[in-house]
Amino acid sequence: MFLLVKNVLTLPEIEQIRHIAKSVRFVEGRASNPHNLAKDNLQMDVTQPDAMRASNIAGAAIARNEEIRNFVFPKRIASPLLARYEPGMKYGTHADAPFIPLPNAPLRSDVSGTLWIADPSTYDGGELTIHLGSEKVSIKGEPGSMVVYPSTTLHEVVPVNRGQRLVLITFIESVISDQIERELLWQLNEIHALEGLKMEWENRTRLQYVISSLHRRWAS
Repeated sequence: MFLLVKNVLTLPEIEQIRHIAKSVRFVEGRASNPHNLAKDNLQMDVTQPDAMRASNIAGAAIARNEEIRNFVFPKRIASPLLARYEPGMKYGTHADAPFIPLPNAPLRSDVSGTLWIADPSTYDGGELTIHLGSEKVSIKGEPGSMVVYPSTTLHEVVPVNRGQRLVLITFIESVISDQIERELLWQLNEIHALEGLKMEWENRTRLQYVISSLHRRWAS
């Protein structure tokens, strides 16, 4: 299951990141994963000071977003990384690595996220395509929107035919590592939020008890 969230970034934040993207150096995307032959893109050189500024802007926006928090139950969020796709570039079908190396300790990638920066009208192709069984769902988000999905999901970025695809990518370790448990808890919270006020107080309290108990039981 995946979730598309609008307006994760504000317009000023989008403009700041676009400005940074024009000035920072980009390197071959496979520098961070040289054995991944499916990867053909460019990524921000993280050694530059402005690179950290872009990551901090995006990271703070993700952390404050209530929809993402309620869906992902984040424990740790990897610093978002700017990625750029020029015409002909793509990222073949893959599932993301189970662990992301970080300075303190590896991050278990339970949930992956793509945060769009470029206006979709400025480039052709470049859709993020998520494989759901025999079906494929293609997403080309508006600037500032973000999609989050289990990191085990097969997905790809189809070739860019015109213009420049600019996104930030990140990986999130959830306090609830199991994908099914995460989804069940999200569904229960949605039901509580949408239907709770229609319930008798006793039943609403019992539902909240179940949600809280499962959250404690499944959290790690």
